[in-house]
Amino acid sequence: MNDSGQFYYEIIMSASLPVKVVMIILILASVWSWLIIFSKGKVLATAQNKAKKFEEHFWSGVDLNRLYDSLSGKKNTGSAKIFEAGFKEFKRKTQAQSGIRSIEGSDRAMRVALNREIEKLESHLPTLATIGSTSPYIGLFGTVIGIMLSFHALSDVTQATIALVAPGISEALIATAMGLFAAIPAVIFYNRYSDKVERIYAQYDAFKEEFSAILHRQIG
Repeated sequence: MNDSGQFYYEIIMSASLPVKVVMIILILASVWSWLIIFSKGKVLATAQNKAKKFEEHFWSGVDLNRLYDSLSGKKNTGSAKIFEAGFKEFKRKTQAQSGIRSIEGSDRAMRVALNREIEKLESHLPTLATIGSTSPYIGLFGTVIGIMLSFHALSDVTQATIALVAPGISEALIATAMGLFAAIPAVIFYNRYSDKVERIYAQYDAFKEEFSAILHRQIG
């Protein structure tokens, strides 16, 4: 450990108990947010790639009945799940109802499937938002506690010097820095992933509308 790292380590280890608790909370929040960041990044990238590959296969001219049979019974996600839900409902209702009602049922089924897929993609994003919005305040709380304890220690001395309050103020400011360290990545990746989810939603919704138009033509 270099001199700078040793300096910060000593300040953290010598911090008062309340400030240490704040630091531990912020460290756990930071670790949690990074776990979400890495896992969610992988999930969103996979969702985009799968949607692209499925739609390329869908628009290659494959027979819809064969495509449905190849997907039936599998754990499909994204565009494949929307197609499966819509075509299943279309096939079921065309046998007993008019074409228009079968299309309406298919649209509802695809809308439900789409919403469920987006809910899965949005999972844990609120946690990132919470960490990003609350960590600075938690760090500020530790800062306030540290400064209060530093000035309280001056009540027992006859002559106040900067050397007496410097350690307490240092640990207090580190609490603020740790709060920002936990918050900034969480806010950045929350905004980035929210934008990705919006783009994936638009992709799913466009596919749903195009597939619905195909079903309309089949009963026309």
